Amino acid sequence: MIKFIVKMHPEISIKSRSVRQRFTKILESNIKNVLRKVDEKAWVQRQWDCVEVRGSDDKRDILIERLQCIPGVTNFSEVKQYPFKSFDDTCDIVLPHCQSQLENKSFCVRVKRRGSHDFKSKDLEQYVGGYLNQTIASAKVKLKNPDVTVMLEVANDQLFVMGDKYKGLGGFPIATQDEILSLISGGFDSGVATYETMRRGIKTHFIFFNLGGSAHEIGVKQVSYYLWAKYGVSHRVKFVSVDFQPVVAEILENIDNGLMGVVLKRMMLRAASLAAKRMGIKALVTGEALGQVSSQTLANLAVIDKVTDTLVVRPLVTMDKQDIIDVARKIGTEDFAKTMPEYCGVISQRPNIAAPEDKVIAAEENFYMPLIEQVVDNAKLYDIKELKTETEQTVTEVASVTEIQANQVVIDIRSVEEEELEPLELAEDVEVVHIPFFKLATQYEKLDQSKEYLLYCKKGVMSRLQALYLQEQGYQNVKLFNLL
Repeated sequence: MIKFIVKMHPEISIKSRSVRQRFTKILESNIKNVLRKVDEKAWVQRQWDCVEVRGSDDKRDILIERLQCIPGVTNFSEVKQYPFKSFDDTCDIVLPHCQSQLENKSFCVRVKRRGSHDFKSKDLEQYVGGYLNQTIASAKVKLKNPDVTVMLEVANDQLFVMGDKYKGLGGFPIATQDEILSLISGGFDSGVATYETMRRGIKTHFIFFNLGGSAHEIGVKQVSYYLWAKYGVSHRVKFVSVDFQPVVAEILENIDNGLMGVVLKRMMLRAASLAAKRMGIKALVTGEALGQVSSQTLANLAVIDKVTDTLVVRPLVTMDKQDIIDVARKIGTEDFAKTMPEYCGVISQRPNIAAPEDKVIAAEENFYMPLIEQVVDNAKLYDIKELKTETEQTVTEVASVTEIQANQVVIDIRSVEEEELEPLELAEDVEVVHIPFFKLATQYEKLDQSKEYLLYCKKGVMSRLQALYLQEQGYQNVKLFNLL
């Protein structure tokens, strides 16, 4: 059996005795839940200042990989255990373990001791260090910043020789804090924010506001399942999918252009708070970073937060975008985030960076507020494990063209404001119709179905998602149009 000594995050060690015991017990349970999914023989036992783990030798690599992804683990070492007999016997045991590592290197020996002994840790350090220095001619003792540190631990009558040391996530064990509901979009920010709450010991559920049909939903389910399976698999959580396209349509129909972004975020918080209340969850987490977009100024965030008394946690609020991307790359969500859409036309083209609260409230008087409860009532609730089969689905690609043929009609699906700002200039003989994307689903069936339609938006993201949606509804006479 392979063995590891797992050290807890240092913040745990400074807590009161009762809190420390509770955190250690939860960490022990979490490690057991995670490792037994990959090794049924895994054995986990908590000690006062560490957790001891044993597993099958042939599962070594996967056990190491899983231990590195468990919140609350600051580091762990692979160890060999022997009876502790004497200083000389310890030297004989240690030499084969480290001889090849110490050749032509500087080194020191560090000993931790638990129990009652007639010697000090420093005595054993000096004895073993002197022996290794004499036995390995090319090795040199260096007490500060050595190339190699030989780690030993004596616990009562047992000797532990520490092998390779691995860094963990740190943070707190999951379930030592209350639960939270993450507004997950699949992009860089929300994925990293979700990871940070998991790392801090918060059992994190997911809520997704779908603005782009099944294609967008599959992508967000993939990143949500990945985050859970990688960092939160010790606990079962929920995934809520809310069809938010009716809300967006209502905003684009009834809200002034410069206020759309703030109002959209307020509606999301209203819906998320309602869902959280029904789930018994008292806090939300978002991936907002200060100043990253117009709705994320201090003034606008203050206006957004006033729609709910639910706590909104923003782990990334002071982080730079590049720092967020770097974390996404480290935790494995970067590739997911690169493929997530940015919705052209949803956020207004001339946003207000300090939306006056009175104007926002006045604008929302034109919004049909019962719609928020309706979309939450119609939301789909999943156990996170149910997403595994759905994440294996592939999204059909939509054909695109750059040249327009006879019997083809271009549909500009951008908002009126976008059209006015950047008119689509094509040859005079090309037929172009303007149908905002939020009206396309209801108006498409009224078009002449003997023709082929080419959807257009500036970035090509919303047009692709709308084309996929129409194909799902049985319309095969739809493609994408890309400007050269």
